[in-house]
Amino acid sequence: MKKYSVLHAPSSVGGNPQALSRALQLLGVQSHSLVVSQNYLAYPADIELHRPGQSLLMRELKRIGAILFLLPRFDVIHYNAGTTLANAYAFSFSPNQGIKGFLRLFYAGYLRALQRLEIAYIRILGKAVFVTYQGDDARQGDYSREHFTINIASQVEDGYYCAASDAFKRRNIKLLSSIARQVYSVNPDLMHVLPESARFTPYSLVFLDEWVPSYTQDQNRPLRIVHAPSNRKVKGSDLVLNALERLRIQGFEFELLLVEGISNADARKIYESADVLVDQLFAGWYGGLAVELMALGKPVLVYIRDEDLGFIPPEMKTDLPFLQVTPVTVEDDLRDLLQMPREALVALGKQSRAFVERWHDPLSIARGIMSDYEKTQHLTTEVAK
Repeated sequence: MKKYSVLHAPSSVGGNPQALSRALQLLGVQSHSLVVSQNYLAYPADIELHRPGQSLLMRELKRIGAILFLLPRFDVIHYNAGTTLANAYAFSFSPNQGIKGFLRLFYAGYLRALQRLEIAYIRILGKAVFVTYQGDDARQGDYSREHFTINIASQVEDGYYCAASDAFKRRNIKLLSSIARQVYSVNPDLMHVLPESARFTPYSLVFLDEWVPSYTQDQNRPLRIVHAPSNRKVKGSDLVLNALERLRIQGFEFELLLVEGISNADARKIYESADVLVDQLFAGWYGGLAVELMALGKPVLVYIRDEDLGFIPPEMKTDLPFLQVTPVTVEDDLRDLLQMPREALVALGKQSRAFVERWHDPLSIARGIMSDYEKTQHLTTEVAK
């Protein structure tokens, strides 16, 4: 079988695409990661098209150049965050938005048209396409409100999910699925709205030899609780912070480490000193942040939705090491945490590390995805003969 090359693009959401690409490199695959624009978390990528200070025009010229001249250099295109290099998105317009609204409408239309051209170009090139969905790239407000009692859509401001964005996501999922050899999801709730052939795959962002566990929970000091919201409404941060303040008034001692708006490298120093993570209350699953903290040996409180667990391996369901927390019971759940024996928290930290070792090893996950790539390459080679 000939050697093949892979491009992961266009986002660095949670660091997962870049880590997967790196794992593939370690397995001998010629893999590169690309981001159109870097975010504040600053997960490193092989190629960054847009840099701070550059104009919008320069970014778009680089984007178009990458589509025309970079994509042909790779055999496999693995899109992440449910989009292509064009980064098409939904936008609803009303006349009272003025000239800025017209400009945003024009830009959204341009990106949608560019995505259509990019997909047509990919078809002509005959590239093998894979797509990974990671959260709100597929999650739909109307479906969430109708089917889940606890959901993100009930918390966020108007417009975060709307009829236009829900409809756009459904169309975009259908469009990308039409060219994808395989669709993946790192969140099981997304499987409800993805094609039946989609497959759950765990986060692969933590290289275990680089995240050495530190079981700090039994140190003689107040418990250090870390909470790191990328979006406070999505994570249920106000409920968490208010519950902790009520517990403080009741006489419970703890140290709150609130992490916001800093790079992943800087945040990691704080995570290493923490004892436990309070993750998210509404998504129904844990995020990449929880994987990082578990790798460091920190227990995690998070809301896990039972209805979604049929999409994950039964053994993984059995292994889940989390302390359950819900929006309704958050104060009681945090009180139970603060009253837990420290040795029990250490044991849970060790269980959490073992869970990451079994289910989130990037090399193991990359081998499975590499097998999918190679089936495609094998079929392509056979057809060529």
